[in-house]
Amino acid sequence: MSDPDWWKSAVFYQIYPRSYMDTTGNGIGDLHGIIEKIPYLSNLGIDALWISPFFQSPMADFGYDVSDYRSVDPLFGNNQIFDDLLKCAHDHGLKIIVDMVLSHTSEEHPWFKESRSSGDNEKSDWYVWADAKPDGSPPNNWQSVFEGPAWTFDTRRGKYYLHNFLKQQPDLNFHNEAVQQQLLEECKFWLDKGVDGFRLDTANFYTHDKELRDNPPKTKDETPSNGTQFEKPYPYGMQRHVFDKSRPENLNFLKKLRSLMDQYPGTMTLGEIGDDDPYKLSVEYTEGNQHLHTAYNTHFMAGTDEGVLTKELIEDPINKFQALSKTAWPSWAFANHDVVRPVTRWGKNIKDKQAFSKLLIQILLTLRGTPFLYQGDELGLPEASIEFDDIQDPWGKALWPEWQGRDGCRTPIPWQKNGPYAGFSNTNQLTWLPISDTHTKHAVSEQEKESDSVLQFTKDFLLWRKNQPTIQLGDITFIETNNDNVLAYQRSLNDQTVQCLFNLSEDVQVFEDKKLSALEATFTNI
Repeated sequence: MSDPDWWKSAVFYQIYPRSYMDTTGNGIGDLHGIIEKIPYLSNLGIDALWISPFFQSPMADFGYDVSDYRSVDPLFGNNQIFDDLLKCAHDHGLKIIVDMVLSHTSEEHPWFKESRSSGDNEKSDWYVWADAKPDGSPPNNWQSVFEGPAWTFDTRRGKYYLHNFLKQQPDLNFHNEAVQQQLLEECKFWLDKGVDGFRLDTANFYTHDKELRDNPPKTKDETPSNGTQFEKPYPYGMQRHVFDKSRPENLNFLKKLRSLMDQYPGTMTLGEIGDDDPYKLSVEYTEGNQHLHTAYNTHFMAGTDEGVLTKELIEDPINKFQALSKTAWPSWAFANHDVVRPVTRWGKNIKDKQAFSKLLIQILLTLRGTPFLYQGDELGLPEASIEFDDIQDPWGKALWPEWQGRDGCRTPIPWQKNGPYAGFSNTNQLTWLPISDTHTKHAVSEQEKESDSVLQFTKDFLLWRKNQPTIQLGDITFIETNNDNVLAYQRSLNDQTVQCLFNLSEDVQVFEDKKLSALEATFTNI
């Protein structure tokens, strides 16, 4: 892991702190809880942690609305506890990247409070302000990802401000050089502490069209995607996002950020890319050594109309990415804190969910690119069902009953089958989200006893992968199987090859190909 390109061969594990381990008894996970579970994570066999935001925040979007970039929110601990966490992780050989939310802040951030107070203060241009149209309507047709227009009128300034997400998350103005420089200073603060890099939330949302031109509608040939898990039309998905994000000026800031990262050898950046053409943009952001190190592509987090895993779903994004670049290095994940868990999303007709969970682990960890596991993947957790009264996600509240929002993948981790709150908390009140009854049978305590559990399989597979440089860094070539249920590809590095075959169904599949060698080393027989 002393290699500056350590992140290419590493396996990352995302932690959503609120739901990992509560050590304070308030029903919310915390940084000390992560420290307590570092031995578990080390034993699991992952190489690095991505920790979702733990900065000071009013929690309108549960930490993705930052009010102080340099302070740990008291809900999670304090800066000293983070220092302890960083040291503990490093002592166990684990890297840590933190989630930096740079495109917007909380409305409670002192910068925004000053900016909205008048039109002539030092930070009046730190956010995106615009006059109303003569009829009082917003400056243009841009839509919020979450709900409604991307503009809210502020009576103190007498202007609209831009927010691509919640109205409590005003967008910073990256056309202001002072804003860019200040954000670089916020990143430097954590680099000086010794973090190993950043996951950059909404990395293509930083800049906007200065002229505030309307986004064009999608053409008849383009699917009006809604960006959620329900099928009804959604305004954000009806537009081609030409002017509100993914602007060419974005690269200027990323270049500055890369220059900063280069001053801290061995650190890396992971960008979250959400765009109409995510592959083209991912390559543009990661090719060469001037911008991001790698991009976090969300294609694998989409559902299918049939609720099944198809080989095309795996093949298409990788082929599209590789057609654009042979050198840019992608990152892949099947899950994160924003999407329905894959066992539920793709396993609609699968009876043996444990076997299906193992299949997903095998596929993800053998693709070309850096894999990211999300907490609970190693347990095979399904999506939790949330009653309306228990929903915390503002997106879920807005879209109920068509969609319950993102809470179903955010419920607390079940550490024990028995006992209060499945070992997640000893609180005498309710946990921030309920523990799912469907999760307790998947508890860590139970799976550690079972030799054929998803958890034990994940450990074994991660251990096997550590000794497979071909799997870690090799090229990938898909093999035509003429069978919709058989996914096949070959990983190659120098003179070594590893052939990967997966049966996506629960029925026996027969497949023969002279180009493939004997199958005694298939991944079900590690």
